[in-house]
Amino acid sequence: QVQLVESGGGLVQAGGSLRLSCAASGRTISGYGMGWVRQAPGKEREFVAGINWSGESTYYADSVKGRFTISRDNAKNTVYLQMNNLNPEDTAVYYCAATPLVAHPLARFNYWGQGTQVTVSS
Repeated sequence: QVQLVESGGGLVQAGGSLRLSCAASGRTISGYGMGWVRQAPGKEREFVAGINWSGESTYYADSVKGRFTISRDNAKNTVYLQMNNLNPEDTAVYYCAATPLVAHPLARFNYWGQGTQVTVSS
């Protein structure tokens, strides 16, 4: 079906930048919207960003608007999350996810990656 593998996480100082990558594979990958969801210790999962299969529509959580940018390269079967001006509140495990529907903030994702840790120091 759909397999997702995240990479690019790490430790960065507040105000810095980081780019996450999500390598996707699967016979039906072209028909899926893609998203990024994060979870900090002791907190509920939070939708971060989403993009439809063609890239014509994007969605962002209010907390990351203007700082994060989601994009995709279908030729490489890869989705990216460019994170700029990071702050300690962005510290979380970031998961790549896929849905056969639109990857909006209330989307129900069907497939998930293993996650990659992002830590922002103050």
